Order: sequence, then structure tokens, then C-alpha cells
Amino acid sequence: MIATFINAVAVVLGSFIGLLLRKGIREDYRSVVFTAAGLTSLTVGIQMALKTSHILAFALALMGGGLLGTVFDVEGGIERFGERLKQRFARNAEGAFAAGFLNASVLFCSGAMAIVGSFKAGTEGDYSLILTKSVLDGFVSIIFAGAMGIGVAFSALSILLYQGTLTLLSNFVKPYVTDLMLAELTGIGGALVIMIGLGLLNIRSFKTGNFLPALVFTVLLVLAMPFFPFL
Repeated sequence: MIATFINAVAVVLGSFIGLLLRKGIREDYRSVVFTAAGLTSLTVGIQMALKTSHILAFALALMGGGLLGTVFDVEGGIERFGERLKQRFARNAEGAFAAGFLNASVLFCSGAMAIVGSFKAGTEGDYSLILTKSVLDGFVSIIFAGAMGIGVAFSALSILLYQGTLTLLSNFVKPYVTDLMLAELTGIGGALVIMIGLGLLNIRSFKTGNFLPALVFTVLLVLAMPFFPFL
């Protein structure tokens, strides 16, 4: 768990650096920060999305997950949770607190590094991958917090919950997480990160949270692939 705590602290520190840089920045400069955050998200998302090798399963997971998330209003639930965090801890926060919390949580938790790093930490005591991720997340959080505000810092809670759970359950879950599973989960995660990037660039706004169930659909589809090879 120590590596996960370090990862969370790195995001908090990076976020506060971003918030310090954000103060007093003119609107035209802030627009540059948003553009940088958007392009960073697009670049990371495209790299991740290209990991998929089963485009039909990829499409089915996105459609099925998006429909299920819309039915249960996952995005709305996350926004309400973000607003409660804001009222409890950051009442004077500027901007869309919930959006910063959601977007950063998706970005920091959707990649293969989070999964594999947690497994290596839990089963082998090898923290190197999570520590590398911590450095990357710290720098990205500077850009994101500069663009979206203090909600980004609270994504550290998502890291603690997600990576912490994977680390604790690693001995039980690891046998089921194959290279194919990792690739397809990374691909779907990349699609979500691309949505974030397009929103930050004001190209198209998506309810990214509603597509989070696509990750569950991906797991189920990968497990079904031996029985349905056409996927």
C-alpha cells in the first residue's frame, strides 16, 4: 500500500503546484493551460486506445457501458459526490470541482500501469512501476489542476480506493488478468481519456462518467472470447 500512498501524495502535491501557478493567470494564459491539458489527454488516450486488438468487443463495451451508465446516471452520481466533497472540504473552490475530480480520476486510474503496478506491489513487493506512475501523475496533475482547479487534488481519493483495492486483492485477481485483458481495458480507458481531451479542447462535451461501466463490459467480453472467437 505504501506505493499507492506515494502516488496519491504525488497527485496532491502536483495539484497544489498547479493551483499556485493558476492564481493570477490572465484568461488568455489560462486558455493555453486548458489546451495543454486537452492535448495531453488526447495524446495519452490515443496511445492507450491503440492497445485494443478486438474492435468489435471495444465497440460493444462502449455502447453497452454507455447505455448502462446513462440508465443509472453514473455521471450525475459522481458529480453529486464531487459536490459533497467540495462542500465538505473546499467550499471556496473556483470552477467545476466535480469535473476536475472526475476527469483526473479517470485519467489516473484507467491505464495498465495502475493495474499491473498494483499487482506487482501486492504480490512481489515491487513498487517500481507505481513509483514511476507517481512521477508521471504528479506532473500531469500540475497541468490539470492549473486548468480545472482543486477537484484534481481530490482524485487522490480515487487512486487510494482503486489501486489500494487492487493491491490488497492482487493475489486473488491476478490469475484472471491476462495480457489480453490488460490490453482491452487499456484500450477502453484510452477512449474515456480521449473524451476528456475533446471536452477540454471545447470540441465536443461528453458525459464521460456514464461510460465507466464499459470497463466492466470489457472484462466480461474478454472472459467470453474463448467461447465467441468473433469478438
